[in-house]
Amino acid sequence: QVQLVESGGGLVQAGDSLRLSCAASGRTFSYYAMGWFRQSPGKEHEFVATTRWRPETTEYADSVNGRFTISGEKTRNTVSLQMNNLKPEDAGVYYCAAATKPTTYTRHFEGYDDWGQGTQVTVSS
Repeated sequence: QVQLVESGGGLVQAGDSLRLSCAASGRTFSYYAMGWFRQSPGKEHEFVATTRWRPETTEYADSVNGRFTISGEKTRNTVSLQMNNLKPEDAGVYYCAAATKPTTYTRHFEGYDDWGQGTQVTVSS
């Protein structure tokens, strides 16, 4: 059974940095893409960033572009999210997601097949 496990969340102050990591276990083949979504209370899952290997591309939500950096290792099915200059509005539960097949919906919840349990990020002002 495939599992995505996130780590690295926590409580920080505005302006601080955090690094989230996600590793997949139980999967033999490389994912098509891996990404991060977040969810705040009362809101739907929000796209944050994604990395795709065929072709090799990265995408970011406008709200995090320039502050967050996504990186991944295709052969190891791992992905990380370096978050700098965090803002209170960045707070939420961050979910790692992975697509098992090619998709054009890399910015959308529906584009991903496997999900982690989430890791909490809290940013105090």
